[in-house]
Amino acid sequence: MMFVLALSAYLTGSFGYLGYLIFHQELYHKVGQCFFVLGLAVHTFFLVSGFISSGVMPVENLRATLSFASWAIAVIYLAFNVRYRLMILGAFVAPLVCAIMVLSSLFSGTTTVEPELLKGIWTVVHITAIFLGDGAFVLAACVGIIYLMQERAIKKKHHGFLFRRLPSLEVLDRMGYACVAFGFPMLTFGMIAGFIFAQSVWGRWWNWDPKEVWSVVTWLFYAALIHERLTVGWRGKRAAVMAIIGLVVIIITFGVNFFLMGHHTQFTKF
Repeated sequence: MMFVLALSAYLTGSFGYLGYLIFHQELYHKVGQCFFVLGLAVHTFFLVSGFISSGVMPVENLRATLSFASWAIAVIYLAFNVRYRLMILGAFVAPLVCAIMVLSSLFSGTTTVEPELLKGIWTVVHITAIFLGDGAFVLAACVGIIYLMQERAIKKKHHGFLFRRLPSLEVLDRMGYACVAFGFPMLTFGMIAGFIFAQSVWGRWWNWDPKEVWSVVTWLFYAALIHERLTVGWRGKRAAVMAIIGLVVIIITFGVNFFLMGHHTQFTKF
């Protein structure tokens, strides 16, 4: 029931954000924001109450994992929106959150993992940090898409529908980097927690699990992106394109255990 309420509020918020995109009136954004915050509040209560009652992190199957992923994206979006007030971003992020929620409802809610594997402080830290980090990277990709749209409009001198609603390239570039700068330490911390958890459960820090390997690939990708920005000065279009490519890497990392066996395979069963 709470899942449906959260999805309904998210969906209403999406219509509000889209209304702002179309009519460019702040009232629509305020309505969208209120309902999106309400959706996040209900969603958070749904996840926390489930965690308290079961004692395990809400990623015991693909349905729960996708729901948790949508929650993380919503949290990151609202946190960064407070700082940057990028009002147009809601029209991109809110429908994405709704789509992931709807997708999650299509899968079975049957538990496919041993409950003991989802208990303990290192498990909580590992899963929460990884998902929040990935949520920040998803947001960076959304900002990157908006950046490319705005840059194209400027180059073609086509100051049309979207141009008047989008912020400056400088603001977009700064927010995109802030998302990456937040997501990278979260990913790092989550991976360290995962290594500690693996040592305590399987007696090895590293198991050559496909998701472990691709997590390192993701870490190296964003480490290179941050390094190049700080040393070479990767900004603007190049940084936006790299953020979008990073989203592809994250999707591969998330889905690799659908095709390759490993310790994380049981989390991705239908």
